[in-house]
Amino acid sequence: MAGMVIIGAGHAAGQAAASLRQEKYAGPITIVGDEPHVPYQRPPLSKQYLSGEQSIERVYLRPAKFYEDKDITLKLGVTVTSIDRAGKTVSLDNGETLEYEKLIISTGSRARKLSIEGSDLKGIHYLRTIADVDAIAADMQADKNLVIVGGGYIGLEVASVGVEKGLNVHVLEMESRILQRVTTPEMSSYYHKLHEGRGVNIHTETGVTGFSGEGRVQQVLCGDESFAADLVIVGIGIIPNIEIAKAAGLDIENGILVDDHCQTSDPDIYAAGDCTNHPNALLDRRLRLESVPNAMEQARTCAANILGGDKTYASMPWFWSDQYELKLQMVGFSADGDEQVLRGSMADNKFAVFYLNNGKVVAADAVNSPKEFMVCKQIIGKAVDRAMLADLDVDIKEVLASAT
Repeated sequence: MAGMVIIGAGHAAGQAAASLRQEKYAGPITIVGDEPHVPYQRPPLSKQYLSGEQSIERVYLRPAKFYEDKDITLKLGVTVTSIDRAGKTVSLDNGETLEYEKLIISTGSRARKLSIEGSDLKGIHYLRTIADVDAIAADMQADKNLVIVGGGYIGLEVASVGVEKGLNVHVLEMESRILQRVTTPEMSSYYHKLHEGRGVNIHTETGVTGFSGEGRVQQVLCGDESFAADLVIVGIGIIPNIEIAKAAGLDIENGILVDDHCQTSDPDIYAAGDCTNHPNALLDRRLRLESVPNAMEQARTCAANILGGDKTYASMPWFWSDQYELKLQMVGFSADGDEQVLRGSMADNKFAVFYLNNGKVVAADAVNSPKEFMVCKQIIGKAVDRAMLADLDVDIKEVLASAT
């Protein structure tokens, strides 16, 4: 009997399968994943799992028994080689062929790789999977030289773990500031000072030209400059896994194109997560998001609509990053703002920056300020009194109540 087949075994896949059962779907559900693990959370990998705070069981989205109890078939360590849309089947690299009634593609994304001199040396790591982090953790020993290529959130999260483990940490960023592609100069400066204050060495406008070493990396080369390295972690972005969808003839443009119901150009195929490019009515544009909330909500949308519902996906993007004891929570895109209002003190490591456009809130960055973050999710798109917003003596809920 043809049922639901889900390609990929990440956040979106795990949630889609669970949501199909919650929506009372009783037919077969099969998840096909190329890793040997049940669906797991990626955000803790660069933080709590790498540091040893969390065991692998706590990283799993749901325990293995959940899938057994819900009669969800897991085919792990297996890769889908092709999709036959006419025959409504998928072929696997183990020789199996699966029939589907509806197909969900949640292939996620992969780490962008460097292809320069010495990039194949041992000790050069990427951080995307449990296996990646296990290999990194084995190399992370006190007093070792850790060089991180890329000053984005992943790189900085790893830097915070590394310096707390007693490693000598250098972050190399080719742009003029860390986090340049994702936040404002003020927030970049804040995190730059934070990390340097904890002992991380940050080098901006520093591009990596190669690696050297005898079988294993020993030096990171940056033109005329070089850095001693016992291990290297490269964090220079991710690439959506769209190849299987593209080969099947689905519409592709910076991701698998889906509509607001998460349906692809084939009515029997849906897609969710990092690999999708979707319309967002709240932002009035299409975008491809690399975030857990996006993957989870798109998965729920897929499940509902596959089963005859009419669920529209339109969520304000939000993200988070844990560095040291600080939790950064972001909603919206700061680049959409033309004005900033600071609430709290950056010096106290407890503040929120609200971004306004034409007097209306469009985004916020909140550091150790969960209350402000939650209110911002409700205040987006509304006009606020700037003085009230900046005044800590005014309860943030009063600001929300007065917003128009």
